[in-house]
Amino acid sequence: MKLSQRQCFIILFAIVILLSALQLTVGGSSINWWTPNALEKDIIWDIRVPRTLLTWLIASALGLAGAVMQLLLRNPLAEPGITGVSGCAALVTIACLYFGWLPAFSFGLPALALVGGLLGVSLLMVLAGRRASPTRVILAGVAIATMSSAAMGLLLYLAPNPFAFQEWAFWHMGSLANKSWHSVMLALPGIVLAFPIVWLGRRFLYALTLSEETVATMGFDVARYRNWMLLAVALLTTASVVAAGVIGFVGLLAPHAVRLLGFNHPKYVLWLSPVTAILLLISFDTLAQLMSTARELPVGVLAALVGAPLLIVLLVRERNSHA
Repeated sequence: MKLSQRQCFIILFAIVILLSALQLTVGGSSINWWTPNALEKDIIWDIRVPRTLLTWLIASALGLAGAVMQLLLRNPLAEPGITGVSGCAALVTIACLYFGWLPAFSFGLPALALVGGLLGVSLLMVLAGRRASPTRVILAGVAIATMSSAAMGLLLYLAPNPFAFQEWAFWHMGSLANKSWHSVMLALPGIVLAFPIVWLGRRFLYALTLSEETVATMGFDVARYRNWMLLAVALLTTASVVAAGVIGFVGLLAPHAVRLLGFNHPKYVLWLSPVTAILLLISFDTLAQLMSTARELPVGVLAALVGAPLLIVLLVRERNSHA
């Protein structure tokens, strides 16, 4: 018997709750949950709870962004990083560190990273053009990501003190370690803005499974809706980058996991992907903490180590299904 979207959502959400409870119990120190002392209460409310909430926010953002990109480009291998937004956000961050342009207020550097992400998506829109095909969007995104990566490599190479960027390199690998309520507040605004944009454009994404010509005959301005969806992806991706660094593969794997459950309709892919992404990222983060010894393994590294083989398996299955 095939489960409905609501039943599947409830089951996934229940699993997420259980994994979140497990994530709260994992850490560098054991805690007496029944009668915690003052220090243990601080650890729970100032470190572990924000980390779990941030995991939810980042994973849902990456899952939704991945689903939007795959539906928008009609390509199951599309993912948020293909827009080049994360690369531009990271480039602005490292450029500010390199030249010493550090804002005086605490939200300054993340705000500049957000500006970098928005500049990246603006450049993508310009390069792709008003009536761009999915292939043109992908090529423009790859070009932007490549240029950003090259520029970051050049800045790191020219840095007078290579160790000055050790913390930045750790951040660039993607990590949920040592996060606080401040990190939650960094991620929240972009995500809160992006979800309504996707909701308002959901019917456009559903209709894209047909063709752009058919969508245009249904009354949608394809170029305008595409730009709004790219803006939403930029907000979601940048929110994740500024709060926890670059975490790959989650946005790519979540929509595929939804399809493997038998939900191929774009409505299911779009709205079950965030929940599936939360399940994936919580699993990765909990495993990263359990595997760590002196220094915690960045969750972005573990996601890539697990995600890359899974992607290969998916590609082999897709090839065999069309054989």
